[in-house]
Amino acid sequence: MSIVIKEVQGKKDLAAFIDLPYRLYKNHPYYIPPLRFDEEATLRKDKNPAFEYCEARYWLAYKGNRVVGRIAGIINKAYIEKWKDRHIRFGWIDFEEDEAIVKALMQQVEEWGRELGMDAVHGPLGFTDLDHEGTLIEGFDQVGTLAALYNYPYYPVLMEKQGYQKHTDWVEYRVKVPQRMDEKLEKIASIVERRLQLKVMRFKKAKELLPYAPAIFDLINTAYSDLYGVVPLTQRQIDYYTKQYFSFIKADFVSLILDKDDKLAAFGITMPSLSKALQRSGGRLFPFGFLHLLQAMRKNNTADLLMVAIRKDLQGKGVNSLLMSETLKSYIRNGIQFAETNHELEDNKKVQSLWEHFDATLHKRRRCYIKQLQ
Repeated sequence: MSIVIKEVQGKKDLAAFIDLPYRLYKNHPYYIPPLRFDEEATLRKDKNPAFEYCEARYWLAYKGNRVVGRIAGIINKAYIEKWKDRHIRFGWIDFEEDEAIVKALMQQVEEWGRELGMDAVHGPLGFTDLDHEGTLIEGFDQVGTLAALYNYPYYPVLMEKQGYQKHTDWVEYRVKVPQRMDEKLEKIASIVERRLQLKVMRFKKAKELLPYAPAIFDLINTAYSDLYGVVPLTQRQIDYYTKQYFSFIKADFVSLILDKDDKLAAFGITMPSLSKALQRSGGRLFPFGFLHLLQAMRKNNTADLLMVAIRKDLQGKGVNSLLMSETLKSYIRNGIQFAETNHELEDNKKVQSLWEHFDATLHKRRRCYIKQLQ
């Protein structure tokens, strides 16, 4: 049966676009469904502030009346301006195991890229660095996380057949958390705290973190500025993410470090893993999905490390040891036995040094592909 490609037009098509992976991975033991409301908000122009500097088109692949594939094409104007690369992005790519499907989907993005005078196609990437990115190429027998989606092993095989090659890789570690404080780590942390005149902030409620939200996002913009594909978040995006994420963050899993002038020096944001809860809820909050999420927040033996940043003038001075010491204390208090680092660039040795005090296993790898347009 031939493949027919249709561009998403209207709410019905967008619902079909969002629904495909939930059907494609139904009851899969390693796939973690994203939150449906979050997916819709990210993809809608009237909801996502990234559309201030992005354009996007979405396509569905059909066999008869059945949706068998999807893809998003994204023009990130801020990326093109900052990095001087005329690249069009692809993301939200899912497809059944059929080379004809992925070929037809990729051709749509490539054709749009050529129309706009782009030099290459790269992805999977989202609108921003905070969206899902990368195709899983190793670790297909590992449970996914909320921050990094799962895909079948045939994805990279069929994508590479279309001429897509490695542009960069991200790696992920599973960290075994010790159940008692590491004396060496604690001693180093104490020395660093004293020598640099740093102050560790501790919180009991999420609302206590809100005054620090602007400083956290400012630090994200500066500390992450040289990482692959990153563009600074706008004020509208900062307001959007603050409202979206700070409402359900667990304060005891956040470490903030201030300098002697009470300015933010570093932070680490982690949270109890929502993987099993999302599997049970199917990515829905209602009618009962939120109960699974609440239970996961209260009782869990696994944590997700979501974001770590150290101010550039303090990098390489041992602040990472202080961050890890505070994180470990939180994990021990909360009965955490394992932590998922989520994806970090394979050449980002600074962040990988955070796990040097722990029993950490590299267990997943995901790839951003590129193809030149001629």
